[in-house]
Formats: sequence, C-alpha cells, structure tokens
Amino acid sequence: MTTVYLVASGDLRLAANQKCQPAQQDMEQKLVRAVRSLGGEVVRAHPFDSDKGHGFIDSQKRGMEVFRTIPPEAPLIVAEAVWQYSHHVFPGLFTHRGPILTLANWDGTWPGLVGMLNLNGCLTKAGVAYSTLWSETFDDDFFLKGLKRWLTKGSVSHDTSHVVPFRKAKIPEKPRKTGTAFARAFRQRKAILGIFDEGCMGMYNAIIPDELLHPAGVFKERLSQSTLYARMLTVPDAESRAVYQWLLERGMRFVVGRDEATELTESQILLQCKMYIAAVRLADEFGCGAIGIQYQQGLKDLTPASDLAEGLLNNRERPPVTSEKTGAELFPGEAVPHFNEVDECAGFDSLVTYGLWRELGLPPENTLHDVRWGRFHRTNGSEEFVWVFEISGAAPPAHFIDGYRGAIGERQPPMYFRLGGSTLKGVSRPGPIVWSRVFVADGRLNCDLGLGRVVPLPREETEERWDLTTPVWPIMHAVLTGVTRDQMMARHKANHIQVVYAGDEKSARAALLAKAAAMHELGVAVSFCGVPRIRS
Repeated sequence: MTTVYLVASGDLRLAANQKCQPAQQDMEQKLVRAVRSLGGEVVRAHPFDSDKGHGFIDSQKRGMEVFRTIPPEAPLIVAEAVWQYSHHVFPGLFTHRGPILTLANWDGTWPGLVGMLNLNGCLTKAGVAYSTLWSETFDDDFFLKGLKRWLTKGSVSHDTSHVVPFRKAKIPEKPRKTGTAFARAFRQRKAILGIFDEGCMGMYNAIIPDELLHPAGVFKERLSQSTLYARMLTVPDAESRAVYQWLLERGMRFVVGRDEATELTESQILLQCKMYIAAVRLADEFGCGAIGIQYQQGLKDLTPASDLAEGLLNNRERPPVTSEKTGAELFPGEAVPHFNEVDECAGFDSLVTYGLWRELGLPPENTLHDVRWGRFHRTNGSEEFVWVFEISGAAPPAHFIDGYRGAIGERQPPMYFRLGGSTLKGVSRPGPIVWSRVFVADGRLNCDLGLGRVVPLPREETEERWDLTTPVWPIMHAVLTGVTRDQMMARHKANHIQVVYAGDEKSARAALLAKAAAMHELGVAVSFCGVPRIRS
C-alpha cells in the first residue's frame, strides 16, 4: 500500500480560511476516497486547528513546521480547493525529494485551480519537479487515470501538443521586422517598472530576477507602499472629489450605502481617488513606464482597495491628473499601465504590449485577469469552452461593453477587503484578443502567446457565472483558439493571464506575430499556444 502525505496551503487572512474550510474538507474527503480506491492511503500532515477554526497551513513559519514531520522521500499531494499563498508551502516543496502532485478542484466559487496555477508557476520558476491534476468530481476517468499513474509511476503528464516553440514557427517577414525593430528601440530607450513592494501574497512566480529583466532594457524602481499612502495624504479633498465627479459624468454608477463594514461608501471612493492621483504623480516623479501596487498585505489595513485606481490607470481615457509643481497634465491621453498584485511578469508584458499596440495603431489598453474557472456553453451554434477571466477590479473601462457607462462600482468583499473600496466592474465587449503570459522557467524569461475571442453570453448566463465566482468583479467570457481546457491547465504557469484587444482576426494574428518577434528579440523564450498555421 502506498502512503501519501497531504498538505493544504491556505490564506494568511483568518476570515478567508474559516469561510473556505468546508470546501477544502469536502474536496479532501473525495480525494481520500479516490486514493483508497486505487490501493493507497492518505495521511494528512497537519491537523484541523480548533482554535483557529480551519485546517490550512496559514504561514510560511507553519509550513516549515509541518514539513519537518513529513518523510522527505514520501509521495506528497498539495490539495487546493481555495486561493492559497504559495510561500506557505514552497520552502518545504523546494527541498522535498519524493514525488509531488499539485491538485485542485474545478469550481468557480472555491478557486483552488487559481491557487494551484500560482503554485505551479512558483515550482516551475524554482526548477522543482512536480505533476499536476484537477477535477470537478474526483471520480472521473481523466482524474482517476492520472492519479493512478502518479501513485504507481510518481509522475503524470498531459497533452501539450498545442505548444509550438518560436524556432519551429513560420513568421512572415512583415510582422517579424515590425516586432524586431520595436524591440530594439524599446531596449535602447529603457523603461522602469515601479514596484510598490515586491512579492504580493506569496507569488514568488511573479517576481522577475533583475538580471533577467536588464537585458531587455527594463529596470525596477523599488518603492514602498508607505510612499504611496503618504502621498495620498497630500492630495486635497477637492482633487479627489473632481475625479469622482468625472467618473459620474462619464456615466459610471456606484452602489453606495452607509455601513462602512459591509457597504461601499462615498468616503471609501474618495480615498481611492486620492490613491489614483498619488499613483500617477509618483509614476511621473520616478519615470515609471508601468507601476504595480501590492495592496495585499499592508495597504489593506490602511486604506480601501486599490482596484478602482488600477482600472483607471490602465485606461487611456481617465480623469486628468496634474503636476503639483507645474500644474501640467501628467501622461495626457495615455494610460499608466498597472500590473495588479505587483505581478512583474504581467508588468513587463504590459509595457511591451502597450508600446507595440500603439505603434500598430491598435487599442493598447491591456490587463491581467485571474484564470478563474470555465464551462461549456453554446456559442455560434456549437458547444465551446468559455473561460471566466476575472480580476478584482483592475480591468480598464475600454474593455467593457459601453465603456464607463457600462461600468459599476460595488464594494469589495469584506472577507478580503476589510476597509472596502469600489471595484471597477463591467462585462468585457465581444471581439478578438491576444492573450499571453510571461513566466520564469529554466533560468530565463519565457512567454506563451495565443489568440482568442471574447464572446457575448446571455445575460442570465453572465449573471450565473458572476454568482458562481465573484459578482462584484469585472468579467471576460473568453474562448481560446486551439487550446482545450486541460491543455491550458497543463501548460499555464500562473494564476494570471494577460489580455489585449485587436481590431479583427487578421490584425490580431499580425499583432500576435509581431509581439512574438519582439519578445524573441528581447531575449525571451517564446512559444505559441494553439495558433493555427504557425508551424514551419
């Protein structure tokens, strides 16, 4: 009989762990039954903590304590039904010598797949060998066959035939020249990423080592979130009120109330407007081409959520911000690209995408989303897998149906955002997109690229998807070209995905090829995912 050890990484925030405990327990019971049905036995490496009211590893310190009790050669499953902080278990996984399996549920409400993808990205960056599986019921053939293979062989692999390395792709001369010329000019100009504290929520995978960025001409300005908060305190009330009024005049609606603990209030919105103004001024002061605000942890205990500010920063049409010294408008007519949760991989991608799309005459607004969940839906007369891409409010209004008039501000969930703050909620408009993910693997920068389209869904389907995930966040209904659900899960090395619109399918393909050539010229290992007619 094979004895398998099980660990469950959780959140740092007590309320989140307590609320998510029933979902984790339900998943673990199904997993234990599956392992036993295949002749194995599961030992949970850490007990339920009755004082805390949950059974998660909730800190790096606790994770190290737990891993000291696990035989270093034992088969190990990291079972995730919820969002988790990867650094809680990363030190133990880094030195573990037995076979590792990361495993997640398939559920929109309890986003274990999001947490697992983040952990996979961390392990990939660190060069730690692992296998990965996911399931909705834990009794389906796909899952059971994979689990049996892992229990008997110590590893399981998946179909990644949709991936084509750049060197094996046929790139037409025009987009190759366009991308290469852009990259050479980009590297020569150099650019600064403004980092408001590094390493949000244990996302080791989202930190790019400086020596990998510098050859591409990108450098970090390491700033503190305390700097941002201090600058917020210098913004006059009249200026934040003007930003709020600008949004109202553009047609954005806010669902406001009076209870600070559970409702969105005007005072929360005005503080977010101050953050937006302060962020623009700091970006100008330090010459940042893009900025990333961590928020979790730190700022969450001082001020309402950063997401409204982030969504405004990512939009070219946004409330004007002027210099305190000269009174001149800062970055007029341009976005100040923001990478949510200070994900530097997204920040580097955003810089390249924004500049290249402007040069190509395409709308340059881009954003990351969580790869949150998805299911099949009938579109264009056939069943297609439609992903739910969702992020906590940082999507630009340019991506929404009806822009600002289609945007709604609702209170962030109190479980994660004690001090509230407005989201920037909307439904992404139909149209072709280019998606991507920059990640670190084998000691170098990598970039996966693909095509897709945002599809319109019936209102009732959108509302149901919102209800099953996070209804106050912006949502994108995405179909990825040539990539199945399981291929995406097998290959993707992050909880985040970068998306940008293109005018039509032809321009999307041309822009994709130019971006691939640009990334290649910048020294990034590029792979195409699901792109048709790309092999040489």
